[in-house]
Amino acid sequence: MTGKAAGHVRPEAEAKSSSPDALEVSPGWEHEKLEGWVPALASEEETRKALEKAFDYRGDVTITRKDGTTVEGYLFDRKSGPTLAESLVRVLPRTSNQRVMIAYSDIAALAFTGRDTAAGKSWEAWVKRYVEKKAAGEKHIGLEPEALE
Repeated sequence: MTGKAAGHVRPEAEAKSSSPDALEVSPGWEHEKLEGWVPALASEEETRKALEKAFDYRGDVTITRKDGTTVEGYLFDRKSGPTLAESLVRVLPRTSNQRVMIAYSDIAALAFTGRDTAAGKSWEAWVKRYVEKKAAGEKHIGLEPEALE
């Protein structure tokens, strides 16, 4: 039996995986570009996946109900139930502070219409801008956060 099959980890493999250099840097998370996307909501699975992405999105979405009315705003909450009729999203409309609840089963279309406020805001993007400014000879530069608008 080999060490792997017997449940043993070779010492060199264990040392490599617990090396401080290997542990210090973790792979980044790539931000999915959803701005402008209009997903197909042809099946229950597609609807659920699209609304999960809308919940994670940091911009406004536009929901068109089956009765033709639309709600544009920030999707801030969702509850997934056993059926689409028992699942719902809560939206803070752009034009009011009144929260709107919409059942998944009432949604005819979804569009990611607002600017994604999280796009380009990663640590790596900050460092890249800093390095570019420094290479261009700018003085008194720092890693300052951008205005939230």
